[in-house]
Amino acid sequence: MTDDNAARLLQQLTLDPAARQRTTRRWPWLLVVALGVGGAGAWWYRAQPGSVIVDTAVARAQPAAAAADQAVLDATGYVTARRQATVSAKVTGRVAEVLIEEGQRVRAGDVLARLDPIDADAQLALNQSQIAAADAQLADLRVQRRQAERDARRAEELAARKLGSAQGAEDARMRVASLDARLLAQAEQVKVARRSLEVAAVALDNTIVRAPFDGVITVKAAQPGEIVSPISAGGGFTRTGIGTIVDMDSLEIEVDVNESYISRVRAEQRVTATLNAYPDWSIPAHVITIIPTADRAKATVKVRIALDVRDERIVPEMGVRVSFLEDATSAPVTPAALPGVLVPTTAIVADGDRSIAWTVDDGHAQRRELTLGQQVGVERQVLAGLAAGECVILAPPAGLQDGSRVRTATTDR
Repeated sequence: MTDDNAARLLQQLTLDPAARQRTTRRWPWLLVVALGVGGAGAWWYRAQPGSVIVDTAVARAQPAAAAADQAVLDATGYVTARRQATVSAKVTGRVAEVLIEEGQRVRAGDVLARLDPIDADAQLALNQSQIAAADAQLADLRVQRRQAERDARRAEELAARKLGSAQGAEDARMRVASLDARLLAQAEQVKVARRSLEVAAVALDNTIVRAPFDGVITVKAAQPGEIVSPISAGGGFTRTGIGTIVDMDSLEIEVDVNESYISRVRAEQRVTATLNAYPDWSIPAHVITIIPTADRAKATVKVRIALDVRDERIVPEMGVRVSFLEDATSAPVTPAALPGVLVPTTAIVADGDRSIAWTVDDGHAQRRELTLGQQVGVERQVLAGLAAGECVILAPPAGLQDGSRVRTATTDR
Protein backbone atom coordinates (compact mmCIF):
# COMPACT_ATOMS: atom_id res chain seq x y z
CA MET A 1 0.00 0.00 0.00
CA THR A 2 1.32 3.46 -0.94
CA ASP A 3 1.64 6.28 1.55
CA ASP A 4 -1.16 8.23 -0.21
CA ASN A 5 -3.63 5.33 0.10
CA ALA A 6 -2.80 4.86 3.80
CA ALA A 7 -3.36 8.55 4.46
CA ARG A 8 -6.76 8.47 2.75
CA LEU A 9 -7.86 5.42 4.77
CA LEU A 10 -6.74 7.00 8.05
CA GLN A 11 -8.65 10.17 7.18
CA GLN A 12 -11.83 8.15 6.56
CA LEU A 13 -11.58 6.50 10.00
CA THR A 14 -11.12 9.80 11.84
CA LEU A 15 -14.37 11.41 13.21
CA ASP A 16 -15.22 14.93 12.35
CA PRO A 17 -14.90 17.07 15.55
CA ALA A 18 -18.34 18.68 14.91
CA ALA A 19 -20.01 15.27 14.49
CA ARG A 20 -18.29 13.99 17.65
CA GLN A 21 -19.71 16.93 19.63
CA ARG A 22 -23.27 16.34 18.33
CA THR A 23 -23.13 12.61 19.25
CA THR A 24 -21.82 13.36 22.74
CA ARG A 25 -24.69 15.80 23.40
CA ARG A 26 -27.37 13.19 22.26
CA TRP A 27 -26.49 10.32 24.74
CA PRO A 28 -27.84 11.93 28.02
CA TRP A 29 -31.23 12.53 26.39
CA LEU A 30 -31.49 8.96 25.16
CA LEU A 31 -30.68 7.69 28.68
CA VAL A 32 -33.37 9.89 30.27
CA VAL A 33 -35.99 8.69 27.76
CA ALA A 34 -35.09 5.02 28.35
CA LEU A 35 -35.32 5.40 32.14
CA GLY A 36 -38.67 7.17 31.85
CA VAL A 37 -40.17 4.45 29.66
CA GLY A 38 -38.91 1.72 32.05
CA GLY A 39 -40.32 3.51 35.12
CA ALA A 40 -43.71 4.02 33.46
CA GLY A 41 -43.84 0.33 32.56
CA ALA A 42 -43.00 -0.70 36.10
CA TRP A 43 -45.67 1.66 37.54
CA TRP A 44 -48.30 0.30 35.15
CA TYR A 45 -47.44 -3.30 36.08
CA ARG A 46 -47.66 -2.59 39.79
CA ALA A 47 -50.95 -0.74 39.37
CA GLN A 48 -52.56 -3.86 37.97
CA PRO A 49 -54.45 -6.03 40.61
CA GLY A 50 -52.65 -9.24 41.63
CA SER A 51 -53.98 -12.66 40.82
CA VAL A 52 -56.20 -14.25 43.48
CA ILE A 53 -55.76 -17.98 44.07
CA VAL A 54 -59.18 -19.66 44.18
CA ASP A 55 -60.64 -23.15 44.38
CA THR A 56 -62.92 -24.11 41.55
CA ALA A 57 -65.37 -26.82 40.60
CA VAL A 58 -67.02 -27.71 37.33
CA ALA A 59 -70.75 -27.20 36.85
CA ARG A 60 -72.10 -30.58 35.88
CA ALA A 61 -75.27 -31.67 34.17
CA GLN A 62 -77.99 -33.35 36.21
CA PRO A 63 -77.32 -37.13 35.99
CA ALA A 64 -80.23 -39.32 35.08
CA ALA A 65 -79.60 -41.70 37.98
CA ALA A 66 -79.86 -38.89 40.52
CA ALA A 67 -83.29 -37.82 39.38
CA ALA A 68 -84.98 -40.51 41.47
CA ASP A 69 -83.43 -39.11 44.68
CA GLN A 70 -84.38 -35.52 44.00
CA ALA A 71 -85.13 -33.34 47.00
CA VAL A 72 -88.71 -32.15 47.24
CA LEU A 73 -88.17 -29.83 50.23
CA ASP A 74 -85.30 -28.22 52.14
CA ALA A 75 -85.36 -27.18 55.78
CA THR A 76 -82.97 -26.24 58.57
CA GLY A 77 -82.91 -27.32 62.18
CA TYR A 78 -80.74 -28.56 65.02
CA VAL A 79 -79.42 -31.82 66.43
CA THR A 80 -81.19 -32.57 69.71
CA ALA A 81 -80.92 -35.28 72.34
CA ARG A 82 -84.12 -37.13 73.05
CA ARG A 83 -82.69 -38.34 76.35
CA GLN A 84 -80.71 -35.93 78.51
CA ALA A 85 -80.83 -34.92 82.16
CA THR A 86 -79.42 -32.33 84.50
CA VAL A 87 -78.43 -34.48 87.46
CA SER A 88 -78.82 -33.10 90.98
CA ALA A 89 -78.75 -34.44 94.52
CA LYS A 90 -82.05 -35.31 96.19
CA VAL A 91 -81.09 -33.33 99.30
CA THR A 92 -79.57 -29.94 100.00
CA GLY A 93 -75.94 -30.09 101.05
CA ARG A 94 -72.38 -28.99 100.53
CA VAL A 95 -70.45 -30.64 97.70
CA ALA A 96 -67.56 -32.69 99.04
CA GLU A 97 -66.34 -34.29 95.81
CA VAL A 98 -67.04 -34.00 92.06
CA LEU A 99 -65.89 -36.93 89.95
CA ILE A 100 -66.88 -35.80 86.43
CA GLU A 101 -65.45 -33.69 83.62
CA GLU A 102 -66.94 -32.49 80.34
CA GLY A 103 -66.70 -35.15 77.64
CA GLN A 104 -66.43 -38.02 80.12
CA ARG A 105 -68.43 -41.15 79.33
CA VAL A 106 -70.35 -42.65 82.24
CA ARG A 107 -72.52 -45.71 82.76
CA ALA A 108 -75.76 -45.97 84.69
CA GLY A 109 -75.03 -46.08 88.42
CA ASP A 110 -71.56 -44.50 88.24
CA VAL A 111 -70.88 -42.03 91.07
CA LEU A 112 -70.80 -38.46 89.75
CA ALA A 113 -70.40 -36.53 93.01
CA ARG A 114 -70.68 -36.79 96.80
CA LEU A 115 -72.12 -34.35 99.31
CA ASP A 116 -70.78 -33.84 102.81
CA PRO A 117 -72.46 -36.70 104.78
CA ILE A 118 -71.89 -35.37 108.31
CA ASP A 119 -75.58 -34.65 109.01
CA ALA A 120 -76.73 -37.94 107.48
CA ASP A 121 -74.10 -39.86 109.43
CA ALA A 122 -75.22 -38.24 112.69
CA GLN A 123 -78.86 -39.06 112.00
CA LEU A 124 -77.95 -42.65 111.14
CA ALA A 125 -76.03 -43.03 114.43
CA LEU A 126 -78.97 -41.55 116.36
CA ASN A 127 -81.39 -44.02 114.80
CA GLN A 128 -79.07 -46.90 115.58
CA SER A 129 -79.01 -45.80 119.23
CA GLN A 130 -82.80 -45.54 119.27
CA ILE A 131 -83.09 -49.11 118.02
CA ALA A 132 -80.74 -50.31 120.76
CA ALA A 133 -82.81 -48.49 123.42
CA ALA A 134 -86.08 -49.85 122.04
CA ASP A 135 -84.69 -53.39 122.00
CA ALA A 136 -83.55 -52.99 125.63
CA GLN A 137 -86.99 -51.78 126.72
CA LEU A 138 -88.61 -54.68 124.89
CA ALA A 139 -86.33 -57.15 126.67
CA ASP A 140 -87.16 -55.55 130.05
CA LEU A 141 -90.89 -55.81 129.43
CA ARG A 142 -90.51 -59.45 128.48
CA VAL A 143 -88.82 -60.13 131.84
CA GLN A 144 -91.55 -58.24 133.67
CA ARG A 145 -94.21 -60.18 131.83
CA ARG A 146 -92.68 -63.55 132.78
CA GLN A 147 -92.53 -62.47 136.42
CA ALA A 148 -96.10 -61.16 136.33
CA GLU A 149 -97.28 -64.45 134.86
CA ARG A 150 -95.65 -66.40 137.74
CA ASP A 151 -97.20 -63.99 140.29
CA ALA A 152 -100.62 -64.45 138.71
CA ARG A 153 -100.40 -68.25 138.96
CA ARG A 154 -99.46 -68.08 142.67
CA ALA A 155 -102.27 -65.63 143.37
CA GLU A 156 -104.80 -67.90 141.67
CA GLU A 157 -103.55 -70.95 143.63
CA LEU A 158 -103.84 -69.07 146.95
CA ALA A 159 -107.30 -67.80 146.07
CA ALA A 160 -108.41 -71.36 145.16
CA ARG A 161 -107.24 -72.63 148.57
CA LYS A 162 -108.90 -69.71 150.33
CA LEU A 163 -105.50 -68.47 151.42
CA GLY A 164 -105.66 -65.33 149.29
CA SER A 165 -108.27 -62.89 148.08
CA ALA A 166 -109.93 -63.09 144.69
CA GLN A 167 -109.09 -59.41 144.21
CA GLY A 168 -105.37 -60.17 144.45
CA ALA A 169 -105.66 -62.88 141.80
CA GLU A 170 -107.61 -60.51 139.53
CA ASP A 171 -104.99 -57.78 139.92
CA ALA A 172 -102.26 -60.25 139.01
CA ARG A 173 -104.08 -61.28 135.82
CA MET A 174 -104.62 -57.58 134.91
CA ARG A 175 -100.91 -56.93 135.32
CA VAL A 176 -100.11 -59.76 132.90
CA ALA A 177 -102.60 -58.39 130.36
CA SER A 178 -101.13 -54.88 130.74
CA LEU A 179 -97.63 -56.15 130.15
CA ASP A 180 -98.82 -58.04 127.06
CA ALA A 181 -100.17 -54.78 125.65
CA ARG A 182 -96.97 -52.93 126.50
CA LEU A 183 -94.96 -55.67 124.83
CA LEU A 184 -96.97 -55.26 121.64
CA ALA A 185 -96.55 -51.47 121.74
CA GLN A 186 -92.84 -51.76 122.39
CA ALA A 187 -92.44 -54.26 119.54
CA GLU A 188 -94.05 -51.68 117.24
CA GLN A 189 -91.67 -49.03 118.59
CA VAL A 190 -88.79 -51.28 117.66
CA LYS A 191 -90.22 -51.56 114.13
CA VAL A 192 -90.58 -47.77 113.94
CA ALA A 193 -86.96 -47.35 115.06
CA ARG A 194 -85.81 -49.79 112.39
CA ARG A 195 -87.82 -47.97 109.72
CA SER A 196 -86.24 -44.73 110.88
CA LEU A 197 -82.84 -46.36 110.51
CA GLU A 198 -83.71 -47.33 106.93
CA VAL A 199 -84.80 -43.74 106.23
CA ALA A 200 -81.52 -42.46 107.65
CA ALA A 201 -79.61 -44.93 105.45
CA VAL A 202 -81.51 -43.65 102.39
CA ALA A 203 -80.72 -40.06 103.41
CA LEU A 204 -77.06 -41.00 103.64
CA ASP A 205 -77.23 -42.65 100.21
CA ASN A 206 -78.86 -39.49 98.82
CA THR A 207 -75.60 -37.65 99.45
CA ILE A 208 -74.13 -39.72 96.61
CA VAL A 209 -75.11 -38.55 93.12
CA ARG A 210 -75.18 -41.31 90.49
CA ALA A 211 -75.68 -41.39 86.72
CA PRO A 212 -79.28 -42.27 85.78
CA PHE A 213 -78.29 -43.79 82.40
CA ASP A 214 -75.35 -44.31 80.07
CA GLY A 215 -74.17 -41.15 78.39
CA VAL A 216 -71.62 -38.36 78.05
CA ILE A 217 -71.14 -35.45 80.44
CA THR A 218 -71.70 -32.19 78.54
CA VAL A 219 -71.83 -29.73 81.47
CA LYS A 220 -70.03 -29.74 84.81
CA ALA A 221 -72.08 -27.34 86.93
CA ALA A 222 -70.72 -27.65 90.50
CA GLN A 223 -67.42 -27.57 92.34
CA PRO A 224 -66.39 -28.87 95.78
CA GLY A 225 -67.47 -26.51 98.55
CA GLU A 226 -70.59 -25.23 96.81
CA ILE A 227 -74.09 -25.75 98.17
CA VAL A 228 -76.43 -27.69 95.90
CA SER A 229 -80.16 -28.16 96.21
CA PRO A 230 -82.82 -29.95 94.15
CA ILE A 231 -84.79 -26.66 94.17
CA SER A 232 -83.68 -23.09 93.58
CA ALA A 233 -82.82 -21.44 96.87
CA GLY A 234 -80.43 -18.95 98.43
CA GLY A 235 -81.21 -16.04 96.12
CA GLY A 236 -79.44 -17.63 93.17
CA PHE A 237 -76.26 -18.60 95.04
CA THR A 238 -77.26 -22.26 95.39
CA ARG A 239 -76.55 -24.69 92.57
CA THR A 240 -79.44 -26.79 91.37
CA GLY A 241 -77.42 -29.40 89.50
CA ILE A 242 -74.14 -31.27 89.48
CA GLY A 243 -73.91 -31.71 85.71
CA THR A 244 -75.73 -32.59 82.50
CA ILE A 245 -75.59 -36.04 80.95
CA VAL A 246 -76.64 -36.78 77.36
CA ASP A 247 -77.43 -40.15 75.83
CA MET A 248 -75.62 -39.87 72.49
CA ASP A 249 -77.57 -42.83 71.13
CA SER A 250 -80.76 -40.74 71.37
CA LEU A 251 -79.57 -37.93 69.08
CA GLU A 252 -82.02 -36.89 66.39
CA ILE A 253 -82.84 -33.82 64.29
CA GLU A 254 -85.68 -31.39 64.82
CA VAL A 255 -86.65 -29.06 61.98
CA ASP A 256 -89.42 -26.51 61.55
CA VAL A 257 -91.20 -26.93 58.22
CA ASN A 258 -93.39 -24.16 56.85
CA GLU A 259 -96.98 -25.30 57.17
CA SER A 260 -97.53 -24.50 53.50
CA TYR A 261 -95.15 -27.33 52.53
CA ILE A 262 -95.84 -29.87 55.26
CA SER A 263 -97.85 -31.93 52.76
CA ARG A 264 -94.52 -32.90 51.14
CA VAL A 265 -93.37 -34.64 54.33
CA ARG A 266 -94.47 -38.06 55.56
CA ALA A 267 -93.38 -40.59 58.17
CA GLU A 268 -90.46 -42.86 57.18
CA GLN A 269 -89.57 -40.53 54.30
CA ARG A 270 -85.88 -40.63 53.37
CA VAL A 271 -83.84 -37.56 54.24
CA THR A 272 -80.31 -36.34 53.56
CA ALA A 273 -78.84 -34.31 56.43
CA THR A 274 -75.81 -32.01 56.17
CA LEU A 275 -74.21 -30.53 59.28
CA ASN A 276 -73.12 -26.91 59.02
CA ALA A 277 -69.81 -27.95 60.57
CA TYR A 278 -69.20 -30.64 57.90
CA PRO A 279 -70.78 -29.36 54.66
CA ASP A 280 -69.24 -32.14 52.53
CA TRP A 281 -70.69 -34.97 54.64
CA SER A 282 -74.14 -36.23 53.67
CA ILE A 283 -75.80 -38.21 56.46
CA PRO A 284 -78.63 -40.61 55.60
CA ALA A 285 -81.70 -40.20 57.79
CA HIS A 286 -85.46 -40.69 57.80
CA VAL A 287 -88.53 -38.98 59.21
CA ILE A 288 -89.68 -40.31 62.59
CA THR A 289 -92.90 -38.37 62.89
CA ILE A 290 -94.63 -35.07 62.24
CA ILE A 291 -95.59 -33.54 65.58
CA PRO A 292 -99.34 -32.86 65.24
CA THR A 293 -99.38 -29.21 66.22
CA ALA A 294 -98.36 -25.97 64.54
CA ASP A 295 -96.54 -22.93 65.86
CA ARG A 296 -98.96 -20.05 65.41
CA ALA A 297 -96.27 -17.37 65.64
CA LYS A 298 -93.91 -18.94 63.06
CA ALA A 299 -96.51 -20.81 60.96
CA THR A 300 -94.37 -23.95 61.10
CA VAL A 301 -94.78 -27.59 62.04
CA LYS A 302 -92.05 -29.48 63.88
CA VAL A 303 -90.69 -32.67 62.31
CA ARG A 304 -88.53 -35.24 64.10
CA ILE A 305 -85.85 -36.97 62.00
CA ALA A 306 -83.81 -40.04 62.97
CA LEU A 307 -80.14 -40.34 62.02
CA ASP A 308 -79.31 -43.64 60.31
CA VAL A 309 -75.64 -43.47 61.36
CA ARG A 310 -73.92 -42.75 64.66
CA ASP A 311 -70.74 -40.72 64.70
CA GLU A 312 -68.77 -38.87 67.36
CA ARG A 313 -68.77 -35.76 65.16
CA ILE A 314 -72.52 -35.39 65.66
CA VAL A 315 -73.16 -33.50 68.91
CA PRO A 316 -76.26 -31.81 70.36
CA GLU A 317 -77.28 -28.30 69.23
CA MET A 318 -75.37 -28.48 65.93
CA GLY A 319 -77.01 -26.66 63.05
CA VAL A 320 -78.12 -28.94 60.24
CA ARG A 321 -79.68 -28.61 56.79
CA VAL A 322 -81.95 -31.41 55.60
CA SER A 323 -83.34 -32.33 52.21
CA PHE A 324 -86.50 -34.43 52.09
CA LEU A 325 -86.14 -36.93 49.25
CA GLU A 326 -88.78 -38.32 46.95
CA ASP A 327 -88.61 -42.07 46.42
CA ALA A 328 -88.39 -43.32 42.86
CA THR A 329 -91.10 -45.93 43.55
CA SER A 330 -93.59 -43.39 44.81
CA ALA A 331 -93.02 -40.53 42.41
CA PRO A 332 -90.70 -41.26 39.49
CA VAL A 333 -89.03 -38.21 38.03
CA THR A 334 -87.44 -38.12 34.59
CA PRO A 335 -84.20 -36.28 33.93
CA ALA A 336 -86.01 -33.96 31.53
CA ALA A 337 -88.07 -32.62 34.45
CA LEU A 338 -84.85 -31.42 36.13
CA PRO A 339 -83.07 -29.03 33.74
CA GLY A 340 -79.96 -26.99 34.43
CA VAL A 341 -76.70 -27.94 36.09
CA LEU A 342 -75.50 -28.82 39.58
CA VAL A 343 -72.88 -26.78 41.43
CA PRO A 344 -71.62 -26.92 45.03
CA THR A 345 -73.64 -24.71 47.36
CA THR A 346 -70.43 -22.95 48.44
CA ALA A 347 -70.13 -21.46 44.94
CA ILE A 348 -73.43 -19.57 45.32
CA VAL A 349 -73.50 -16.27 47.19
CA ALA A 350 -76.18 -13.70 47.83
CA ASP A 351 -75.93 -10.20 46.32
CA GLY A 352 -78.89 -8.31 47.68
CA ASP A 353 -81.99 -10.16 46.53
CA ARG A 354 -80.05 -11.97 43.77
CA SER A 355 -78.08 -15.21 43.79
CA ILE A 356 -74.81 -15.05 41.91
CA ALA A 357 -71.76 -17.19 41.14
CA TRP A 358 -68.31 -16.34 39.81
CA THR A 359 -66.85 -18.22 36.84
CA VAL A 360 -63.28 -18.28 35.52
CA ASP A 361 -62.68 -17.31 31.90
CA ASP A 362 -59.15 -16.90 30.54
CA GLY A 363 -57.74 -16.15 34.00
CA HIS A 364 -60.38 -13.54 34.89
CA ALA A 365 -63.44 -13.73 37.16
CA GLN A 366 -66.86 -13.18 35.62
CA ARG A 367 -70.04 -12.48 37.58
CA ARG A 368 -73.13 -14.56 36.74
CA GLU A 369 -76.68 -14.04 37.99
CA LEU A 370 -78.43 -17.33 38.63
CA THR A 371 -81.89 -18.81 38.67
CA LEU A 372 -81.84 -21.51 41.32
CA GLY A 373 -83.70 -24.78 41.54
CA GLN A 374 -83.79 -27.48 44.20
CA GLN A 375 -81.20 -28.56 46.74
CA VAL A 376 -79.57 -31.91 45.93
CA GLY A 377 -77.45 -32.99 48.91
CA VAL A 378 -74.50 -30.59 49.10
CA GLU A 379 -75.19 -29.25 45.60
CA ARG A 380 -77.71 -26.81 44.21
CA GLN A 381 -79.58 -26.99 40.94
CA VAL A 382 -79.02 -23.93 38.71
CA LEU A 383 -81.77 -23.50 36.14
CA ALA A 384 -80.25 -20.53 34.31
CA GLY A 385 -77.00 -18.58 34.36
CA LEU A 386 -74.48 -21.42 34.02
CA ALA A 387 -73.71 -24.10 31.48
CA ALA A 388 -72.31 -27.56 32.04
CA GLY A 389 -68.51 -27.59 32.02
CA GLU A 390 -68.00 -24.02 33.24
CA CYS A 391 -65.63 -23.51 36.17
CA VAL A 392 -67.18 -21.83 39.21
CA ILE A 393 -65.24 -20.33 42.12
CA LEU A 394 -65.85 -22.01 45.48
CA ALA A 395 -66.30 -19.67 48.47
CA PRO A 396 -65.56 -16.51 46.43
CA PRO A 397 -63.27 -14.15 48.38
CA ALA A 398 -64.63 -10.78 49.51
CA GLY A 399 -63.89 -7.91 47.16
CA LEU A 400 -63.86 -10.03 44.03
CA GLN A 401 -64.83 -7.90 41.02
CA ASP A 402 -65.85 -8.59 37.47
CA GLY A 403 -62.62 -8.97 35.50
CA SER A 404 -60.36 -9.64 38.50
CA ARG A 405 -57.37 -11.80 37.68
CA VAL A 406 -57.51 -15.24 39.30
CA ARG A 407 -55.45 -18.39 39.38
CA THR A 408 -57.33 -21.63 39.81
CA ALA A 409 -56.63 -24.68 41.92
CA THR A 410 -58.84 -27.33 40.35
CA THR A 411 -60.84 -29.34 42.86
CA ASP A 412 -61.39 -33.04 42.21
CA ARG A 413 -65.07 -33.73 42.34
